[in-house]
Amino acid sequence: MANHTISLTDVQNARNEYEANEPRDLFYKAATELVSLALAGTTTLSISEAIAVLLQTWNREYYRFRKFNAQHFTDIDNLLSSQRAALSTARTNKIQSLNSSDKTTVIQTFREFELVLGPVGAAKSLHLLAPGYFPLWDRAIAEAYVGNLGKAGTNGPRFWQMMCYASQQAQALIASGFTGNPLKAIDEFNYCHCSKRWI
Repeated sequence: MANHTISLTDVQNARNEYEANEPRDLFYKAATELVSLALAGTTTLSISEAIAVLLQTWNREYYRFRKFNAQHFTDIDNLLSSQRAALSTARTNKIQSLNSSDKTTVIQTFREFELVLGPVGAAKSLHLLAPGYFPLWDRAIAEAYVGNLGKAGTNGPRFWQMMCYASQQAQALIASGFTGNPLKAIDEFNYCHCSKRWI
């Protein structure tokens, strides 16, 4: 993966491996739909509850020694409220149109999410809230792209760098004829390649 380039063949191969080996994709689909419904106000679930569907499955290791209780839901609700304006803009943005003028807002937004949800939970939650703009990562993926993650509250610049890589990858995939959400395809490749070593 020299220079973090990903080809159309790479993402197609990753999709095959991902479908064959990762049953938790169902939770991603459910959480994505629930977040959309919650944002539209067409479900009884809150946005934080919709996000929790993914966090408690894809990020369960983080919660082994932390309680996902009423206070945590309140903290997430407060976070979402304080970041409402930035998230509203991000939801309509596309990663392939990432601009250097976005840097400060991205770093600040990630920092706020990271302080509540940790660096992996922050990326996953932000992706659910703006799936065409914010990439996903886990610790193995982050290490492959930007090095070891630091303590919570310090990883905003690393996440920005990850977004820059993802923007370049998305542009290349779209130019190659890819249709669909490039960030989901990129994450599947990264997960299969960096996290699981399936490909």
